[in-house]
Amino acid sequence: MSDDAVPALDLEDVLPLIDRALAEDHAREDVTSHAFVPADREGRAEVLARESGVLAGRPVVEAVFARLDPACRVEGEFHDSDRFGSGSVLFSVHGPVRSLLAGERTALNFLRHLTGVATLTAAFVERTMATGAKVYDTRKTTPGYRLMEKYAVRCGGGENHRMDLADAGMIKENHLQAAFGRKGPEAIAEAVRACKAALPEGKALYVEVESIEELEAAVEAGATVLMLDDFDLGDVRQAVRYIRTRPAPRPALEITGGVRLETMEALASAGASRISIGALTHSAPNVDLAMKIR
Repeated sequence: MSDDAVPALDLEDVLPLIDRALAEDHAREDVTSHAFVPADREGRAEVLARESGVLAGRPVVEAVFARLDPACRVEGEFHDSDRFGSGSVLFSVHGPVRSLLAGERTALNFLRHLTGVATLTAAFVERTMATGAKVYDTRKTTPGYRLMEKYAVRCGGGENHRMDLADAGMIKENHLQAAFGRKGPEAIAEAVRACKAALPEGKALYVEVESIEELEAAVEAGATVLMLDDFDLGDVRQAVRYIRTRPAPRPALEITGGVRLETMEALASAGASRISIGALTHSAPNVDLAMKIR
């Protein structure tokens, strides 16, 4: 799969973060390279995979080196969303060797993390392929990295939940406690009615429910997506049966809370159309990648 199959990452939005990362590393003040690496030495740095995965972040690497030194260029066949095996040369960076050395760590820090997010997402997506359920991320992202991490989720075959608090309405237990001092079906119904009256036209309304009774109240009040928080498999199936009795258009069901790889296939088979997983972004392990000067 090539990177044109994935909605593009708007690099203009992440350039300030790239610039901060380069400044943090004092990448233009590499005292070691300046001490004995000739200023006119040209070369290439190969990005090598020490384990298999799904690539995400090549445009970020390109931007890191372009910001550091416009003479650098990135070449190679692997693009974001491509699967790769251990030992693969993903791509190479060509240019002044001092610049390659100066940008190495910043580029790899971005690439290893984003590829980790894409790789973990792909593992969850594989467990749902026979069911038609879609895998969604959450807002449990690294501060400042949200656009990149959600892009990496897309590279892994996942879908993006709301991007931020303004993107859609979402009623959770804390909202109910803050507004009414209680939770439960009546509080949920009141909150849904209030949101529907206040939300701009076209904004989705997600409602987190903890029981079938809360689910029914949210549906009656007009919620768009019902988030089944920590439902066990039997309760998910009961929720699916209930929604199928409703007239079209029916609200979507989303499983959320405590979803693990080992439970993913069974949950996806229960009939909900969406599964959201905070771990895609907050717990994805980095993929082991290295950069070697040639």
